[in-house]
Amino acid sequence: MKILPVITAFIGLVLLAGCKSTTVIDEYREIATSTLTSDESIVVLGRRHSSGYETEDDFISCVGKSLGQGQADISVIPEKDFVDSMYPYFETSTAPMDVKNLGKLAQIPAIAAKIDDFKLRYFVWIDGATERTDSSGSVSCAVGPGGGGCFGFAYWKDEANYEASIWDFKELALSGKINAETKGTSFMPAIIIPVPLLARVQENACKSLANQIKTFFSQQPG
Repeated sequence: MKILPVITAFIGLVLLAGCKSTTVIDEYREIATSTLTSDESIVVLGRRHSSGYETEDDFISCVGKSLGQGQADISVIPEKDFVDSMYPYFETSTAPMDVKNLGKLAQIPAIAAKIDDFKLRYFVWIDGATERTDSSGSVSCAVGPGGGGCFGFAYWKDEANYEASIWDFKELALSGKINAETKGTSFMPAIIIPVPLLARVQENACKSLANQIKTFFSQQPG
């Protein structure tokens, strides 16, 4: 049996199957939320427990941008603008980790005034990360007198798990939580040229979480 035709056939099957990711959304609602008015806004913040643990900046940015797009667009304050304006109260070592501590900040006149200037109604705190859970195979490349190329096959599995806690600033209460878990497998077949087939796990988790947050603000519990 010749190896190259077998590998080629296998890669062809992978290309036909494509890369897919699956997302599971769980929602818990603590209190009813009111539909956001045109003069109310939210801010999406990543959890920054310590220098060794941070929710990815690009994920927080992705969720914020996704919330501000589409028919049900929401006014979102950029995370950096908000954190910088509130310095040092939302830095890594000082950011409130629960509604109780948020209430303490609300009692500081300067902070209350800035939040009022932002017309801020809800805080969306996102905790989580995307991690590589498995990988196998390899792709090797070489250059010789007759040219160069790559050969091989590799795959890897990624898992994204994020939880969004939604705090109502006016009520100083936890409105609810949304959890998004996305899993997917990416492939890298290579015959002369590597062809990455990406599952885009983090991107899909972002869009799914943002869509559910929009639904959270537009629907009331039955």
